[in-house]
Amino acid sequence: MKGLFLSVLLLFLSVSMQAQDSINWISITEAEAAVAVTPKPVFIDIYTNWCGWCKRMDKSTFQDPAFVKYINENYYAVKLNGEERDSITYRGYTFKYVARGRRGYHELPAAFMQRKLSYPTYIILNDILTPLQAFKGYRSADEFLPIVTFLGEGLYKNTKWEDFMAKWQAKDQ
Repeated sequence: MKGLFLSVLLLFLSVSMQAQDSINWISITEAEAAVAVTPKPVFIDIYTNWCGWCKRMDKSTFQDPAFVKYINENYYAVKLNGEERDSITYRGYTFKYVARGRRGYHELPAAFMQRKLSYPTYIILNDILTPLQAFKGYRSADEFLPIVTFLGEGLYKNTKWEDFMAKWQAKDQ
């Protein structure tokens, strides 16, 4: 019995430690349900399987310990494939894959990107699922962390970006 308890405890500690090594990605459907119970902003990574910059984000920015910790503690994080073939129901509407030539696109990521398909794209939603901002292209963790902090903590409501960045940069010196 003691051995079983110790094994379970070690497994739990291992999973807990791994949870902070990577972002806890969930589906958009899970994020919608989670926001209804515990409101929190949503960070969406829109990617494709063929996108080199998307893969670079996965290997660098999304592995940075400070970025991972901040996202896991302050956001629901969603990975959304821009070419997903399965239908997704979000906010009461079913979004589908649209075939177009060799490659198609999925309506939900396209709607978040306002039909301007570009990968990677990141969408920040507030705690009531209203889009706040979209960002396109590769971002380093050092570049992205102040952005997700500014938006995630709602500082944009009463602080100018320039003032926030002046404090952020002063803090790093």
